[in-house]
Amino acid sequence: MNYNKPIYILLISACFQFSCKKYLDIDPPKSSLVQETVFRSDDQATSSITGIYATMANSGYASGNSSSITCLSGLSSDELVGYNTDNLKFYENQIAPESSMLQSLYSGSYQSIYAANAVLEGLAGPNNGVTPPVKAQLTGEALFIRAFAYFYLVNLFGSIPLQLTTDYRVTQIASQKPVAQIYEQIILDLKAAELVISDSYITPGRVRPNKSTVQAMLARTYLYMQDWENAEKYSSLVIAKTNTYSLVNIDAIFLANSQEAIWQLNPAPNANSRDGNLFILTSTPLFVSLRNTFALTAFEPNDKRQTSWVKSYTNNTGTYYFPYKYKVQSSTIVTEYSMVLRLAEQYLIRAEARINQGKIDLGISDLNLIRNRARPIPTSITPNPLPGLITTLNKAEALSAVEQERKVELFSEWGHRWFDLKRTGRTGSVLSQIKSQWQSTDELYPIPSLELNRNSNIIQNQGY
Repeated sequence: MNYNKPIYILLISACFQFSCKKYLDIDPPKSSLVQETVFRSDDQATSSITGIYATMANSGYASGNSSSITCLSGLSSDELVGYNTDNLKFYENQIAPESSMLQSLYSGSYQSIYAANAVLEGLAGPNNGVTPPVKAQLTGEALFIRAFAYFYLVNLFGSIPLQLTTDYRVTQIASQKPVAQIYEQIILDLKAAELVISDSYITPGRVRPNKSTVQAMLARTYLYMQDWENAEKYSSLVIAKTNTYSLVNIDAIFLANSQEAIWQLNPAPNANSRDGNLFILTSTPLFVSLRNTFALTAFEPNDKRQTSWVKSYTNNTGTYYFPYKYKVQSSTIVTEYSMVLRLAEQYLIRAEARINQGKIDLGISDLNLIRNRARPIPTSITPNPLPGLITTLNKAEALSAVEQERKVELFSEWGHRWFDLKRTGRTGSVLSQIKSQWQSTDELYPIPSLELNRNSNIIQNQGY
């Protein structure tokens, strides 16, 4: 008899179908029995990890839908415009703690953390039948997932509870930890994952994290911590793997198993990435569109990223621009996966890290690699389109060039623009010009009211 499916469903139900409060109510003995059963074989244990990815890809914070990090953070920055009631609150930076979309961001991330903790505890149990190579790989993946979810939680909400166990007696009263401590745990998890996870992708495609995935996340985390030396080190480790990763044509980046992909999420069966379904407009927008000023003025003249990645829809109510990185709105023929980590970001990380260490010429060289890809074929009318940056820029000019390249390369992807404005201290100067109600406390999202009611040790962020 095949026990995989029922046991898998039981574990995933424990990990995903409950809110954070209901997690705390899971009866510990039953939960332990489930873990012992699930981790009796390699296949069953692997299902517990792949189930986390499936949930991430198809619901909540990682899905690319209207309640995802990509959408809501894009609304909070200067990229997107919101239309329905919930999206408008993020667009106006007037988020209510009672928002259901806010709750989805928060609890969805903690559901991934809970599931990762359950996997780690199951793998560490004395009675599991998982072979050592699979145990090492799954341990690395679970540590990576936990670090990944905490990275977004700390950047969205600031000080948050740090939960490293499934023990409800601990999680139900966990207080917030300082941002620095959350980052310390992220680094610890990623460094531990790096030691045990496979160098290669262990399944077809790039949908299970490998060592490069972990190193790419380390590079980003060190960048946010302003540890320029380590940010350069880890981005360089990924960039150096030229047999696996390369910058590809602009229109091929988001294809399934693209050579630029470091990690992608596999959508539901017979479905493409949800990002295309959210962003591509064929009627008056219901959720979001690209801000007109972003679509028309963010790009330099002759930048292929504008012509390839920005499209418009016009009807009798007006013209609406939209991101067109994903080309498929809906199809049962699967050609696009959801991109999470890609090589271009690693070049941009290394450029910024190098410039901040005084290696301005090397940083500019990295930026020019990204610009070269966005340069159209020269013509007699435009013999030098999108010219390369000169290597004699001073530090301030070079960092301004980094911001510009990140803005037009990474827009409408995983909140990069929102986080970049915050970590470089640019939210006020940029957003106060376009958002009449902007205030500095808007840099952090409020802690959801539901979480405050569940745990009296959690304190609301200022301004809410």
